[in-house]
Amino acid sequence: MNATAPKPSRESADFPHPPGADELGLRVLREHVASVYAAYDASVFVHFGLGAALGTAMYLHQPRAWILVWMAAHLLLGLFLLSMPRWHAGVPLADTRRWARRHSCTVMVVGAAMASAPLLFITPGDLPVTSVVTVAIIGSCARAMQLLWPLKPALYGYTLPMMLSLIAALAWQGDATHFFLALFSLGYLLFTLRVGGQQHELLTDSLVLRFENEALAGQLGRQIAAAERASAEKSRFLATASHDLRQPLHAIALFGAALENELREHHGGRNAQQLMRAVSALGNSLDTMLDVSRLDAGVVTPDIAPVSLDALFRSLNHLFAARAEERQLQLRLRASGLRVRSDAQLLHRMLSNLVDNALKYTTRGGVSVRARARGDTVWIEVFDTGIGIAPEQQERVFEEYYQVHNPGRDRTQGLGIGLSIVQRLSQLLGHPVQLKSRPGRGSLFRLELPAAEEAAVPDAEGGPLAARRAAGPRADCTPGAVHGRILLIDDEADIREAMVGLFRSHHLSLEAVASEAEAAELLASPDAQERPFSLLMCDYRLGGGENGLDVGQRLQQRFGLQAPLLLVTGETSPQRLQRVRASGIPVLFKPVNPATLLRALAELAPAPSLAAH
Repeated sequence: MNATAPKPSRESADFPHPPGADELGLRVLREHVASVYAAYDASVFVHFGLGAALGTAMYLHQPRAWILVWMAAHLLLGLFLLSMPRWHAGVPLADTRRWARRHSCTVMVVGAAMASAPLLFITPGDLPVTSVVTVAIIGSCARAMQLLWPLKPALYGYTLPMMLSLIAALAWQGDATHFFLALFSLGYLLFTLRVGGQQHELLTDSLVLRFENEALAGQLGRQIAAAERASAEKSRFLATASHDLRQPLHAIALFGAALENELREHHGGRNAQQLMRAVSALGNSLDTMLDVSRLDAGVVTPDIAPVSLDALFRSLNHLFAARAEERQLQLRLRASGLRVRSDAQLLHRMLSNLVDNALKYTTRGGVSVRARARGDTVWIEVFDTGIGIAPEQQERVFEEYYQVHNPGRDRTQGLGIGLSIVQRLSQLLGHPVQLKSRPGRGSLFRLELPAAEEAAVPDAEGGPLAARRAAGPRADCTPGAVHGRILLIDDEADIREAMVGLFRSHHLSLEAVASEAEAAELLASPDAQERPFSLLMCDYRLGGGENGLDVGQRLQQRFGLQAPLLLVTGETSPQRLQRVRASGIPVLFKPVNPATLLRALAELAPAPSLAAH
């Protein structure tokens, strides 16, 4: 059964409407009432001015007292109509029908009053008077059609009494001339009512369409607002879930790294390595979701420069050649010598996601990556001989977490975020991406990039988006490259213990505290003066609603610390990521790979021998 509310009929705009009429019919009728009342004063003056002119002409033609009485009665009726209350915009919608009836009754009385003119003034043998009265009545009807057709009851109530009176008076005379005028007046009446009815229907239909469009626009606005709220709630949930998952995973990674280091020469070392590979795979999945949050937060700023596509393709070949060989697929990356203007690392991420996606859904044949010059642009195309994508799914593949032919959410096929990241990077870099695909025949993804001028272009050192999380040049990540004591502030006891174990296994000095107060006490101690800290490392989200950025900066200012600040966080909230980026403080995202952590420490607190270089 169709539950959609029925469209109001044209009669719904008239006041005789059945009880329980829908709001749409009332709104249409309200517009009709507003239209006729907008010309109320002008209508009264014109009508009674015409009546006064007709009465004056009749009195001059044949002075009689009753004509003056007739004129006085019309004048009093006009004054009464001008003094009556009017409809206005503040009238409640529910009172609309009452005002429609009131106006229709009023004009019916006026029409009946004017209907007396033909009966009183038309006489046998006086053709001039007949002509004047006929013209006056027909003129009143013409004016009524222009003003009253929004309300059909008002149009009929005003027109019918006058015209029927005129027709009857003309036909009563009996001669051919008057009978012809009667037929002409009848034809004019029918024409007037038909045209007025058509105009009324057109206006009603246009108003219904207008209000339906407004209702649809309002409904669409509410749906958009609901979708935005759902998206915001999803983002908050993912940010919270990601943070809560990253905390224990970060501790696991640190404990595992320490265990792997201790068991390096032991028979259990292989198990430790397997554990770290599993932790790394889980961390990569969380990093992929973090990349989405970072792109949505606007904290990724492209570094546009000339990029050598041959160097970029070599990097992609190193990354995916072994995987393609393992799946017995051909991977072709064709050298072209072309250069484009883009961000090398972000473009590498786009292409690596496209190649990774192609390899996932290709079971035979292979994947080809090629670049072609097209005037001032360069096309980079990633073509595969995989399962293809049906036309109805081609828009959806760029949605988050949507995967073709993976209803069981097979983990080996990823999270379904890769193409979503491609689309975001496409918008960020201004590189349009196109998709052409046929089910069973394969898919073609095409990127359009601006060509770079012929010049010396350094090889692009491609890398994932996560590679930008530590600032500064690369440094040796061996333990000897880290100098001095390090102060860690983290409210998670497991993470503090794991960090201490990791640093101890690498013979590094680390003091771990849970709060700003404990850190201040440690920094104020005499030992801190004798052996100052070379680095302050803070978790972003601390206990009591504090954040490591504010805490670290307060400690630096309070104790005059020259030690740089490094943030470590599991946050993925776009708002917090924007604040961290605006601070310019280096940040690592949990779970932190131990090698990445040691490299960041070496960059921020290098050993003197390294710093001298």
